[in-house]
Amino acid sequence: MNKLFTQLLEIRHLDDDFLHPKYENLADPFVMPDMTAAVERISRAVSGHEKILIYGDYDVDGVTASTLMEDALHLAGATDISIMLPDRFVDGYGMSHRLVDRAKSDNISLVITVDCGSRNHEIISELNDLHIDTIVTDHHECGDTLPPAVAVVNPKRADYTGPDALRDLAGVGVAFKVAQALVNKNFIKPGQEKWLLDLVLLGTICDSMQLTRENRILGYYGIKVLSKTRRPGLKELIKNSAVTKITAESIGFQLGPRLNAAGRLETAELSLNLLRVKSPATAASLASKLEELNLTRRREQRAATSEIIARGDKSTPVIIESGKWHEGILGIVAGRLVENYHKPAFVLSEVEDGIFKGSGRSFGDFSLAAALDYAKDTIIGGGGHAGAAGVRLYGKDLPAFIDKINDYYRSLHLTDQERFLRIHPDITTSEIRLFDLDFLGDLSLLEPYGMGNTEPIFRITSSFISNSCRMGTEGQHLRLDITDKSGQSIKCVAFSAPDAWFRFSADDVCDFLIQPTENDFRGTRSVEARLLDIIPLADC
Repeated sequence: MNKLFTQLLEIRHLDDDFLHPKYENLADPFVMPDMTAAVERISRAVSGHEKILIYGDYDVDGVTASTLMEDALHLAGATDISIMLPDRFVDGYGMSHRLVDRAKSDNISLVITVDCGSRNHEIISELNDLHIDTIVTDHHECGDTLPPAVAVVNPKRADYTGPDALRDLAGVGVAFKVAQALVNKNFIKPGQEKWLLDLVLLGTICDSMQLTRENRILGYYGIKVLSKTRRPGLKELIKNSAVTKITAESIGFQLGPRLNAAGRLETAELSLNLLRVKSPATAASLASKLEELNLTRRREQRAATSEIIARGDKSTPVIIESGKWHEGILGIVAGRLVENYHKPAFVLSEVEDGIFKGSGRSFGDFSLAAALDYAKDTIIGGGGHAGAAGVRLYGKDLPAFIDKINDYYRSLHLTDQERFLRIHPDITTSEIRLFDLDFLGDLSLLEPYGMGNTEPIFRITSSFISNSCRMGTEGQHLRLDITDKSGQSIKCVAFSAPDAWFRFSADDVCDFLIQPTENDFRGTRSVEARLLDIIPLADC
């Protein structure tokens, strides 16, 4: 075993149980409150041939969870199942009144939510009045009281006493625990549920969940299942994305954005249909449509970001920009501003006459949820988490909102927040020879990467640039060769590299932060690396 890999295992305190997790070590699904009630109600619905409506969400977690729940119910014997997703632009997040209308008109007797529902007391009460039962499966925070559903399967419940690992589940992970419970009660043949793990992997990674403990097991086997998925839609999506190997990176940067593009720009029904489709020809058509939407999303995102950057002055502690942009890209653009300026950011767009909708992104000690609470007298509504939040406000109140948010930031007297954005290497070495194909094979045992199990970063010390060139249509990418004192070299690439990096020249001696990757060109495998930072020796 490569000595760098051995050192990495020691630093991260990883053992064989992490490298080779056992499927049978998954937690008992019945430790979750109301799981027994949920299984019993599903059993009655199956035996009574009831009409079941699954209600999900428009992001990757919601779409994969909806598909998984439908598959699990079919495996359990249900025959009359439909799925409804909210419209980002009409319904927003959570259960909507359109759901009540749909359930009533379709003679639904059981609604099962995935990735939502824990705070939708009013809608569930309306369904109860129509004698329509609801099972909630969710992973979001619960309120002070639970909604009046037949069952609320959520590891974030205040009365949950099971393993902490289940609190890390995505919405699709909670849906999988329902499938696992159906297996345990002999409604699904043991082993069939494992084919659902391709969906679990996609939703868990794209929802940025912790990839340790329970999710480590689900993710480890999820990679194996996704690599040989039976779903025509996913096969076409992988093909269109030019993905040759299933990794957290290929999911997070190739598959996930394409699945998300539908819900951002049009309707998440496109992604849902792709996951459910049986016809290869239809799958190819849907995958092509998602490809087009993703290209449109990228163009609009770049245009909005460039427009905001060109405006200049970003001197306030929190960047708050408004304009006429597609509301589906606001969160992504806010994230780009955080990356560019190392400041929290809100990006808002006028979605109705005089009404703006926005998304915020933050980091470190500045909580967007707390900031919105401080500025609540300037907004129509909003909320979220410390690092991501949404808001609606009247255009006339935008100046007051900007002042309030920045006043709140200043009141915290925060210092050195950029430390939260700095890249910290796992291991420092001066030996480039250690980055060989065998080492990449060792590193692959850690996949999938994500929160709690980040992709390792290495610092190569006192090496020099032996070659450097620009790439890309606008020369925005950087490719350079790094050579150590022994003459060993590694090729590195930095996409959309900072301007300062282009000013380094051949023979400059620096430290370099990298992540090694495999390049397979016409059957020839080699080790390359993503370049994360260049540190002049004077700064070391």
